[in-house]
Amino acid sequence: MSASKPVELAPADAQARQRAGALLIDVREAYERAAGMAEGASGVAMGELIHAPDAHLPDRDAEVLLICQSGMRSLRTAQMLAEAGYARVASVAGGTARWIADGLPVVIPEADGTGTDADGIDPDFAERYARHLRLPQVGVDGQRRLQDARVLLVGVGGLGSPAAFYLAAAGVGSLRLVDDDVVDRSNLQRQILHTDARIGMAKVDSAAEALSALNPRTRIERIRARTASDTIEALLDGVDVAIDGADNFPARYLLNDACVKLGIPLVYGAVHRFEGQASVFDAGRRRGAAPCYRCLFPEPPTAEDAPNCADAGVLGVLPGVIGLIQATEAIKLILGIGEPLAGRLLQFDALAMRFRETRLAADPDCAVCAPGRAFPGYIDYAAFCAGG
Repeated sequence: MSASKPVELAPADAQARQRAGALLIDVREAYERAAGMAEGASGVAMGELIHAPDAHLPDRDAEVLLICQSGMRSLRTAQMLAEAGYARVASVAGGTARWIADGLPVVIPEADGTGTDADGIDPDFAERYARHLRLPQVGVDGQRRLQDARVLLVGVGGLGSPAAFYLAAAGVGSLRLVDDDVVDRSNLQRQILHTDARIGMAKVDSAAEALSALNPRTRIERIRARTASDTIEALLDGVDVAIDGADNFPARYLLNDACVKLGIPLVYGAVHRFEGQASVFDAGRRRGAAPCYRCLFPEPPTAEDAPNCADAGVLGVLPGVIGLIQATEAIKLILGIGEPLAGRLLQFDALAMRFRETRLAADPDCAVCAPGRAFPGYIDYAAFCAGG
């Protein structure tokens, strides 16, 4: 066969050649193979095979059949192997898709009887996160980092609802939900985790029901309580990222102070009428380089300057915008990709449909995160925010 134009075989012909002794190699990525492979095929990803062909095909005169999903990658791989001196290489036309359509047998690769392949990928993982797995910045390793991560969400209301939905959908392995409230009809225009049928149910229970239906792989930890100084560190135990979906300033200051002490990044969000803002406070890990919430707000605003949603009202879709920004930042922090919002305050005006960014510097005299300053201890946050 010509080195410049590899042969393409129909799946049935390839199966006959394979049974006669030809090697059948699936050149898709491991996560793709986990959903099913042509029976008798071995798996070697295209990049790996091209990079080190002799490690996988030491006999350049052996008959080699390549298969992928649609037949395109395998044909390109066959071309490159032919140019490298392999004399008998062919591609399966139509790939695994046509192999299945023609009724030929497929198998789910297993390593130990657990339903996972040698790379630890099971078919559900491969199918559910297929679009993530195709991103070079995520891939199998990144998706595993998401699967191993634990995120704390303080509040599963307007901000926590969209954030939790997308974190679960993205494959974050554990979501620890903290909220002491119940589902209320007046909140349904923005708290999209909940439904009319669950009015009166504890928000953490309602949220767990919705999130588990979306992604049963995500573990939901439900804590029906308000944050308090004597429990905050237990709530943050083992957490990779914390998300501030609180609706009150005492909780925000407490969460900030604990995250600084424990070195946990905090993803901040807030909404008011038609405006919202978001940032990442990572002063605990980056003293002097990244600010904390207190660097932005050394003193809490008065109730007149920052009324809650029940008093001031809020556009229902606004928390969705800010909550999704928070989820995005949490995912970036877990994966270690992109540029987080640390040191930047992103402000959104829904009426003008305009974003504005403000640079935030760490306060060298911050009461909590100043370099070299010992943690001052937890305070009476309710009194502090009331001006007491």
